[in-house]
Amino acid sequence: MGNLTRLRYCLVMSSDQPWPSEWLRGVLEVCILRVLADGETYGYAIASRLADSGLGVVKGGTLYPLLNRLESAGLVTAQWRAGDGGPGRKYYLLTDDGHRELRGTGAQWSAFIEVTEGIIAGRQAVVEHEPVRSTTKVVS
Repeated sequence: MGNLTRLRYCLVMSSDQPWPSEWLRGVLEVCILRVLADGETYGYAIASRLADSGLGVVKGGTLYPLLNRLESAGLVTAQWRAGDGGPGRKYYLLTDDGHRELRGTGAQWSAFIEVTEGIIAGRQAVVEHEPVRSTTKVVS
């Protein structure tokens, strides 16, 4: 791949995101937790799954620091493994606290969607439930 082709590819990928970056920052953590709820996997596979699901390209410079923060918060564990004919990979697994966080944040996100859809649609419904609070705070 020539330099111009590489540059064009990078420009298209960075400007061709289906969602505003502000939205992705708000939802990326819970989406990663959800991917990990299906079982142990490594970073590239997480990014691929998110992209295949329609979230868009999640770059390593965004994904890996977030995975490290999730690990520091005790929501995931990580383990290096030798690669099959290639470099080693760091595999991530959701902890019990991670599962609890996913349930709490998932419920919180669902309530948020309900409220924002109502606002956007012009409905003035009064929310009759207390906001769901996350059980764990991941520090940036």
